[in-house]
Amino acid sequence: MTESLLTLNAGSSSIKVALFAAAGDGDALPSARWSGQADGLGAGLKARLRIRDAEGRTLHDATLDGEHRSHQGALAALLEWHAQQGGDDRIAAVSHRIVHGGVNFVAPVRIDDAVLAELAALEPLAPLHQPHNLAGVRAAMKAFDGVPQVACFDTAFHSTQTEVNRRFALPRALHDAGVRRYGFHGLSYESIVAQFTRLAPELADKRVIVAHLGNGASMCAMAQGRSVATTMSFSPLDGLTMGTRCGHLDAAVVLYLMRSQGMSAEQVETLLFRESGLLGLSGVSSDMRELEASAAPEAAEAIAHFVEQVVQHMGSLAAALRGVDAVIFTGGIGENASALRERILEECDWLGVHVDAAANGAGHARLTTPESPVSAWVLRTDEEAVIARHTAQVLRG
Repeated sequence: MTESLLTLNAGSSSIKVALFAAAGDGDALPSARWSGQADGLGAGLKARLRIRDAEGRTLHDATLDGEHRSHQGALAALLEWHAQQGGDDRIAAVSHRIVHGGVNFVAPVRIDDAVLAELAALEPLAPLHQPHNLAGVRAAMKAFDGVPQVACFDTAFHSTQTEVNRRFALPRALHDAGVRRYGFHGLSYESIVAQFTRLAPELADKRVIVAHLGNGASMCAMAQGRSVATTMSFSPLDGLTMGTRCGHLDAAVVLYLMRSQGMSAEQVETLLFRESGLLGLSGVSSDMRELEASAAPEAAEAIAHFVEQVVQHMGSLAAALRGVDAVIFTGGIGENASALRERILEECDWLGVHVDAAANGAGHARLTTPESPVSAWVLRTDEEAVIARHTAQVLRG
């Protein structure tokens, strides 16, 4: 009987899944046998399940109706499709992306009721993600009774940072209580480290800045493949301008909104997490593709704001590293928006980044000229492969 690992990344209205062989190849990133995504889950949405093989060919594309429009139902529909494929495949473990691990979870862990309760207590720190991540865990526990469930954390990668970089300038008792910089997108950054080590081993152990640019966006400064500093901090709200999140904000703005504008904590949370960022700046969309296609001046202003924040944080992270040897783009925007990448790289010419416009436009892995003192690259992140690798290691004990 063939044993496999199922990775699961549950969002507010979607579930991303992938199937991997349980027998991993050491520390190498594994390749998925197939991957899929259920979108539009929830009331009033058009739900659909799509599954593709390792070459990107469509294996299954179907509308999800009735009870299949929930997270639990979508997972059931996926399993029904998998069972129809025949064979003697057995799911040996289900592994989950969990955005926030708090202070205690700095490595992958098997999930039991106590772990699940502790992770649920962290939901206020990542309200857009953590509740849905845990809903996926609960759905998988019901679907795979007795099968090991493993949690992999976006925050864990940043646990290597020094205490100086993890502290806010607040009383020490608050830090000890968990009010500190955690950082996020760690599974994506791990994926980039693994890929860059194979692609450019002479650079991978040097000073590298990775820009994970998407609807959620962050940047990370790395030395020897380890996190030194990152733009997100206590929650996934901080740092860069994002799709609907404001990014860095003077904390006094929150006090003003509550005291002078009469906003409740819930209203402020909705404003900062769901109504700000590119959407709030433009009034058009949170999607960079729609903004680039729009003729509205507010859309252009939103893009300019996004670029400026990336450039400014690039300088800040270079300072944290005391220099930089390579820059890497990843994430939905970082991987696909070539014009935006070129604009950012041109603004970073002072840093020693000399963009090769032709290579960038053609989608080459290296985006800079051969003589550029600092090289720039684009790599496609693969969080699911990192999750599968961690899970295989946990199962081996």
